[in-house]
Order: sequence, then C-alpha cells, then structure tokens
Amino acid sequence: METTILTRQHVAKIIKENGSDYFMDRIIVRLREAFTAKDKGITPARDGFLRGPGDTAVLEWMPHHDPGSSVTIKTVAYTPSNPAVFQLPTIIGSLTRYDDVTGRLLAVCDGILPTAIRTGAASAIASGLLARPDSRTLGLVGAGAQAVTQAHALSRVFPLERILVHDIDPAHARSFADRVDFLGLDVRTVPLHELEEAADIICTVTSVGVGEGPVLDGTRLRPHVHVNAIGADLIGKFEVPRAVLKSAFVTPDHRGQALREGECQQLDEADLGPDLMALCAEPQAAALHRDRTTVFDSTGFALEDHVALDVLLELAEEAGIGDRVQVEHLPDDALNPYSFQ
Repeated sequence: METTILTRQHVAKIIKENGSDYFMDRIIVRLREAFTAKDKGITPARDGFLRGPGDTAVLEWMPHHDPGSSVTIKTVAYTPSNPAVFQLPTIIGSLTRYDDVTGRLLAVCDGILPTAIRTGAASAIASGLLARPDSRTLGLVGAGAQAVTQAHALSRVFPLERILVHDIDPAHARSFADRVDFLGLDVRTVPLHELEEAADIICTVTSVGVGEGPVLDGTRLRPHVHVNAIGADLIGKFEVPRAVLKSAFVTPDHRGQALREGECQQLDEADLGPDLMALCAEPQAAALHRDRTTVFDSTGFALEDHVALDVLLELAEEAGIGDRVQVEHLPDDALNPYSFQ
C-alpha cells in the first residue's frame, strides 16, 4: 500500500500545465460547492502553540474529518521573520491525508501554495456575495505573498481595472506590480488614505503583531466597501478598527475560530452575521448588504485545505504526476513488527 507524495515540483507542474487561472477557478468552484454541501464534514478550530524568540511565531494543526472517508490535517507554521532573515515564506505548511477506516497515510503534499490559493479563493467567494458586482478598484494593505493570490482570485470574479497597494515595507510595495504583471492590471503604490478613499474592495493581508493593530484607519472608507480581513490569526492580533466592525455587516469563515483569534475577537457573538457557508446557501440575503460596509473575517479553516488537496490529487492522477512510496511499515504479519516485506 503506497502513499502519494506531491512535492513542490509536482504542485508547480500541475499548476503550470493547467494554468494558474484554471487552477484558481477550479478551487473557487469546488470551495463554493463544499460550502453549500449538505454534509460538510467536521472541522474543529485549529490549535497549536507559540514558538520562537519572544513567542512571535506559531505552529498550528488544522484538521478536517470526512466521516467514513478521510481525515485531512494541515500543519502550518507562521513566522513573520522568515522573509527578511531566512528568505523563506512567512507561512510554511504541509498537507497530509489519512484513510478514515484504517488510519493509513494516503497522501502528503506541499501546503504553502495551496494555502495561498485557497485563501484567495475564499475571499473571492465572500466578495462575490457581499461586494458590488461592478467593483473595479481593489485595495491591498500588505503586499506580501498572500496579496498576490488575493489579487488573482478577485480578478477572476470582478471586472477589476486597478489595484492600489500600501505596505509599510517600501520594497514589498514596489515589487508588487511585477509579481502580478500576469493580471494585466494598473497597479499603483499609494498612501493608506488614498487607498481607503478609492477602493471598492480592500484586502488586509499583513503580518501585524499582537497589540500593534489596526492597520486600517477606517475613517475614509467608501460607504459600500467590502473588506476581506486575512491577517488576524492570534489572540490580540487584528487589522480592522473596532468602530468599522461595529458598524459593518461581519461574516466569519469559522465562527468559533474567528471569535477566538480573528477580527471577531473585538466583537460579541451577537454582533456577527451568518458565517460564509450560511451566506453561500442564501446568496440573495447576502446581496442585501452590498450598499453598506461589509467585512469577511477570514481566519482560514481546514475544510478549505481539504478541498485544495482534493483538487491537487485529482489533477495529479489525471496527469500521472506524483511519487508513490511506501512510507509506513506494513509488515506481512500484522502481529510481528519484525516481519519485513
């Protein structure tokens, strides 16, 4: 019995051969299907521990259980110092899948690229429900890796014409236009106030520290703006001012997780609207909020990773991509660990 291994090279080959637009579109469609499915499986809130000097980094595990079929677990490390100190992504992770009947390891896959793409896809779904369909200006507060897939995903569902970028790191802001050149959009680096005044949709995708937020000023937002808040993932860490949240229609992706460590930790549960899955089931109700400020509190949850891994495994099988190896010791005699095959 073999385990499918999808390395970074395999994942890159899958996306290159199919095209990044096709892959993003497929993730968006499959996520929307999963969000509206009658049986969504079981996705508890993630857990983990602080690590690193000064407890500035975190390592978490994010499980999703499809009873009778499989368990998908993502292990993800968030390390803000990685890009500057180690030239590594801020978010590093791996995906594993287990058979729900036997517990056998079925697959191992890179988790970095799938995380970025599924996060962008979730924002596209939320924005499609809550933002004005004719939204043409996207504002990005934070211009790191996650900002690239946010811009890509939103460009697939809106007639975007320009992207306004603000980042406290001038180098990140300057390089962003080159990183999203494939979108063919006008990209400009602007002060925060100009971004808030002009953007129809804003994505906050920062590595703001605990107690250092918010990153939005919030006083010059357009009345109909939709905000995808991506960066909050720890207690005391947030990007959107509480005053904005209190006046907005707020939908979380995972209610319990968002109340603990997302933007919603600034609110009472009674302040929240339905979660994203409930809105997907009733899109007409979501559309009623498009002329007011809306916020999607995107903490990221393991059902999204489960779907991304599904898509990657399907495309890998179709193309004959991936390694098949026997990772686990499964002896001829199950009662004798020294019975080597």
